[in-house]
Amino acid sequence: MTTAEENERPRRRREAFFGRVMGKALTERQADLFETLLPGLAIDLGMPPPRDLRSLFETAVEAVRLEIGFGGGEHLLAEADRHPQVGFIGAEAFRNGLAKMLTSLDERARPNLRLHADDATLLLDWLPAGAMVGVDLFYPDPWPKRKHWKRRFVSPRNLDRLARAIRPGGLFRFASDIDTYVDWTLQHIHAHGGFEWTARRADDWRRPFEGWPGTRYEAKAIREGRTPAYLTFRRRDEA
Repeated sequence: MTTAEENERPRRRREAFFGRVMGKALTERQADLFETLLPGLAIDLGMPPPRDLRSLFETAVEAVRLEIGFGGGEHLLAEADRHPQVGFIGAEAFRNGLAKMLTSLDERARPNLRLHADDATLLLDWLPAGAMVGVDLFYPDPWPKRKHWKRRFVSPRNLDRLARAIRPGGLFRFASDIDTYVDWTLQHIHAHGGFEWTARRADDWRRPFEGWPGTRYEAKAIREGRTPAYLTFRRRDEA
C-alpha cells in the first residue's frame, strides 16, 4: 500500500502512538520493501477478522501471539524461530523499526509471522475476543514527564483491550528499565483486576523471560546503569 493510499483510508485517530512515525530516511532498498514485501505481510483491518485467527498465516499454527512495539524486531524474530508452531503478529508504527524487520524477512521469510504497521490499539479493537494466548509489551516509551503519563500504553482502557484479546490463562508480559513505569504498571494491573501477577519469589522480576535474546535498547539501559524488570501477568478466568 502506498503512502497516498494509506492517507486516503478512513481511520480513527491513533491512541497509543505519539510523535514521529519516522526517523532517518530509509534506504532505497528499505523503501522498496514497503511497496513489495509489506503488503503481503500486513493484516488488513478493513476486512472482518477471520473466525479462526490462525488462518492468517501461511503455515499451520496452533496459537497466536502479539508483540506490541517490536522496535528492531530482535525478540519477535527470535520467538518466531523458536516457536514455529505459533503464529506471531508484530505491531509497530515506527517506520524505521518496520524497515529493519522487513529487511530481515526479505533475507529469510517466516511463514508464522504477520505485521501491523500502525497503532496497536487499532489491531486490538479488530481482533476477535480471546484470540491471543499472549501479548508482549517490551520497553514501551515511558513518557517520563508527569504531564505525559496519560500517553503510557498501560492504561485502564488498554488493559480492557488486552483483557478482551487474551484468552483466560493467557499471558501479558511487560519489560521496562524505568522504575516509575514498572510501579505504574503494577498499580494499574492491580486496579484493573483482569490479570494476576505470576511472581512467586521476591526476585522474579529480575529474571529475563525464557529464551530472552535481549535487545539493543536493553543493552544500552544496562550500560547506563538501569535495571530491567520482567513482569508476567496471567489473564484471570472469566467469572
